[in-house]
Amino acid sequence: MNRLLTVAEMTLRELLRRRGVLALMLLLPLTFYLIRRDAYVGQSVRSLMLGISWAVSTAALFATGAARELEPRLRLAGYRPHHLYLGRMLGLWAAGLAIALPFFLIVVFDAPGLRHGGVAAAMLCCVAIAPPLGILIGALLPRELEGTLLLLVIVTVQMLIDPAGTGAKLTPFWSSREIGTWAVDHTDDGYLTRGVAHGLVVTVGMIIAVAAVSSIRLRRRRHLRHLPVG
Repeated sequence: MNRLLTVAEMTLRELLRRRGVLALMLLLPLTFYLIRRDAYVGQSVRSLMLGISWAVSTAALFATGAARELEPRLRLAGYRPHHLYLGRMLGLWAAGLAIALPFFLIVVFDAPGLRHGGVAAAMLCCVAIAPPLGILIGALLPRELEGTLLLLVIVTVQMLIDPAGTGAKLTPFWSSREIGTWAVDHTDDGYLTRGVAHGLVVTVGMIIAVAAVSSIRLRRRRHLRHLPVG
C-alpha cells in the first residue's frame, strides 16, 4: 500500500509542476459550461461533464508519458507493475475529484432545479473512467500528440453521437450522459440505473485493459541490456 501511495504522490507532484496544464484543465470545463449556459442548462451541464472527462483524461495521458523514463528505475527498486499503474490511477482519481468538486459547487448554486445527487454521480463516472482511459491511450500511443488527438476524437464523437442510439453505449462516457439526463430532465430511474451500470462496467473494463497492457510493457525489462559473451 505504501508503494501505491508513493506512486500516487509522485503523479500528483508531476501534475503540480505543470501549472499551465492545470490551468487548462480548469479552464476547459468552465468554457464548456459557460458556452452553453445561456441556451439550456441541461446542455451546459452535459458539456461540463465532457470537459471534465477531457481534462482528466489528458492529464492521465501526460502523466503516463512523463513516467516512462522513471518506470525502469522504479522496477529496479522493486516496484511491481501493478504498483505503478494502480498508484498512478490513485493519484489521478484524487486530481480528478479536486477538479470536479468546484464545478459541482458551481452547478449547485447556478442551477438549483436539478437533481444534484445525479449530477454528482455523473461527475464521479467521468472521474472514474477518465484516468484509466488516458493511461491506456498513453501506454498504447507513446507520443503525446497522437494520444491527445485520439482523445479529441473520442470526446467529439461522444458529443455528437445520438445518446439514444445503440452505438452511443460503446462510447466511454455514455454513463455521464444517461445519468445527466436523469438529473437534468427528471426522467425515470431507469436512466440512473443504466448510467451507473454502464459506468461501473466501463471503469472495471478500462482498469483490466490498463493492467494487461502495462504488465506486458513493463515486464519487457527494456532497462536491462545483455552484454555479448566473449
